[in-house]
Amino acid sequence: MSASTNEYEFTPTQDWFTHNIPSWKSLFPFVTSPKPRILEIGSWEGRSAVFLLTTLCAQGGEIVCIDHFDLMHTPAGRERHRKLSQNLPRTGRSFRILPQYSVPALYALLEEEIARGTSAGFDWVYVDGSHRSDDTLLDAELAWRLARKGCIFIFDDYNWPEQPVESMHHPRRGIDAFLALHAGEYEHLSKTAEQYQMILRKTSEMRIGFLVEQSAERDFASALGLGIYLVLAIDTSYAMAAAVTIRSAIEKTAGRMTIYIVDCGICAEDKKKIKSSLPKRPDVTLVFLDLPAGSLAAELGVAWAKVDMMKILPVERALYLDADMLVRRSLEELWNTDLEGSSIGAAMDVGFPMGHDGVSRRRYFNAGMLLIDLAKARTHLSELAARVREMKDARYRDQDALNVHFAGDWAEVNLSWNAQGLGTYAEISSADRDLLALGDMKDPGVVHFTGPVHPSLVTVLNPFVQPYTSKPWGYAGAPGHPFKDEWWGALNETAWAGWQGSTPYHEMCEGEKQKAIQDSIKKFETRVQF
Repeated sequence: MSASTNEYEFTPTQDWFTHNIPSWKSLFPFVTSPKPRILEIGSWEGRSAVFLLTTLCAQGGEIVCIDHFDLMHTPAGRERHRKLSQNLPRTGRSFRILPQYSVPALYALLEEEIARGTSAGFDWVYVDGSHRSDDTLLDAELAWRLARKGCIFIFDDYNWPEQPVESMHHPRRGIDAFLALHAGEYEHLSKTAEQYQMILRKTSEMRIGFLVEQSAERDFASALGLGIYLVLAIDTSYAMAAAVTIRSAIEKTAGRMTIYIVDCGICAEDKKKIKSSLPKRPDVTLVFLDLPAGSLAAELGVAWAKVDMMKILPVERALYLDADMLVRRSLEELWNTDLEGSSIGAAMDVGFPMGHDGVSRRRYFNAGMLLIDLAKARTHLSELAARVREMKDARYRDQDALNVHFAGDWAEVNLSWNAQGLGTYAEISSADRDLLALGDMKDPGVVHFTGPVHPSLVTVLNPFVQPYTSKPWGYAGAPGHPFKDEWWGALNETAWAGWQGSTPYHEMCEGEKQKAIQDSIKKFETRVQF
């Protein structure tokens, strides 16, 4: 069955569609749904609708047709509605006609689609409701929110000859404005710039972007478009590792995400490489933030930048991750953790669950992952700065200072979100460690590669902690760590791909190994005098 058969009632002199059939058929392989949902804005008598229902929807599917039919105030409008209402049932397929102007009809559809949940959205959208550029832009904006990822999105009349393209009465300006606004969210399927229709395939996720009262108890973050605010603080020495952390977070986490990197001295080349390491997603933004004047990091070292960041982040809630982390699961669950009135959320430190000799004995968190209520944490920043200067030489520096400052003001987060010491000290029993839920780290959401990049000879040879603790990219690797190979695999998706097999890497390893040996010899000779 086709749109040109005698089973349907069409006006012979108003066939503005049939010449598009070869082009449209070539698009069918892009539609993967077994039962495609089609949205058509501007249906006239139904030539295109009948064609789609009898071909693309031959095995199932449906179409929603929007057309105002002159609001039935004219004989011509009523006649078009009559023909469409007779033609669509003859296809034997599911259909719906909304005899309204497109804006109220699209708003009604948006509200309905919210209630459909995961089945919401359309696989094929045809925008042909008006020749005015502003109408076309408005129709497209609303329809885009109804388009699923992968949707075929077609604008008619891009090269309409009856009006100058720069005229408000030509759709071109509206279509071009839409293309510029949504750059990065689609791929062009139009074969040439001269093609009469502008054809896109949507590459971004569907986002309706608002809620109605009936759905107000869910999906607030998605509707508001806020997403997750992820923060790292690094200098150039950790640029490569940060690229792994950031890329893995983006790959595992759907939805809007803004990444803030507090720049503690990152060279221009490494900034460029970090940017190029990110997956191409229109809902992800990367921002580099300068340290504030008189920063603690500039005075005392990069480790203290996680205190500086609390002053400069332009948001009220943030998720901080150390750059030596690998994200293996969506961060959404972690982000939505209820802090129950506390300033921060953190996981227990696996090495020293109850602290160490340099701090009071109490629950002690690892500062590699911090979920921060910045509005609350900022109320005592002056006291925190004073604490930092008081404890600048503490054994674990920022971690010790933060534990003392936030004592009694932090919520415990599952160890899955900061899995430390895997394959090394986490396997060693102690009275305090045995009280932790270490089983939560077997399939972690975030792996934390604790320990030094380049361990000392003493660390490597320490018989009490074997395998020793170090990071995958250092000269000594991370022997025994169950996720070290996964880290290297993630690195190979960044701008540093191939580093492990490179000559500079092996030269670095040899140089750092010799340095560790020589440093240990010097310490030995200093200790042993005769």
